[in-house]
Order: sequence, then structure tokens, then C-alpha cells
Amino acid sequence: MELNPFTDTYFMKEAIKEARKALDLDEVPVGCVIVCENNIISRTHNYTQKLNDVTAHAEVLAITAAADYLGSKYLSDCIMYVTLEPCIMCAGAAYWAQFKKIVFGAKDLKRGYSSVSKNILHPKTKVVGNVLNEECTKLLRDFFKKKR
Repeated sequence: MELNPFTDTYFMKEAIKEARKALDLDEVPVGCVIVCENNIISRTHNYTQKLNDVTAHAEVLAITAAADYLGSKYLSDCIMYVTLEPCIMCAGAAYWAQFKKIVFGAKDLKRGYSSVSKNILHPKTKVVGNVLNEECTKLLRDFFKKKR
């Protein structure tokens, strides 16, 4: 029996690699990868500071890249892995992309979409939270600790 190495934990570790790249650029350390048929089709991290663009969240940039890669605005066969629960803006973009599943690491108690409504995502989108939560939370906590 062969075990599938492509688990939620495996892909969240890839998103964490992206979050570390954001940290190196002094961006809020959020990373995102989008996976289709166990292949990463886009990977990115926050670029809001470098681009002077409040919409340059990891999720939005990853959605754009994945849609371009597939040649489709719908990502209904894809899974998004992101180190922080998506904000309302990113959840809205994910709604329109119609993801099969969204997996996040740390819960965002202040600005996460679920603090407003759990119905922001597409009804067919499954959500799994708290994957590698401690590691994702530590990246964010350490970043903001240095800022204060």
C-alpha cells in the first residue's frame, strides 16, 4: 500500500515557505499555494508593501496566477492553501473562483472572513482550518512583535 505524500500538511508547508519569503521582504508573512491534481499551479505571498497595493494579498495574487495558468477564471478543481484565514476581500475573490477546498493555518480573529459570516465562500467550497496552526501563528506573532 502506497501512502499519498500530498496531504494538507505537505501543501501547507509549501505555503509556509512563501510566508517566509514575505517575512524576508518585511511583508506580513502570509503565503499561499494553489493546487490542482496534486500539482502546485501558483505560489506567492503578500506584496502589499512592495507594490503599494492594499489588494496585493497572497490569496488574490495566487488566484490571478492560477487562473492564468489554467486559462479559466473558475478554479473549481483546485485547493487553496494559505497560512492565515482569508480576509473578507480574499474570501470574496475565492467565492468567485469557486474553489473545491480552502485550507488555512492560523485563524484570524480580527479580520478573518468567518468573523463576519461563514457564508462568504462559495457553497461548494469545503474549508479546513488550523493546519500547522502553531507554525503559522508563530510567524505572524514574531513579525508583529518586532514591529512593536
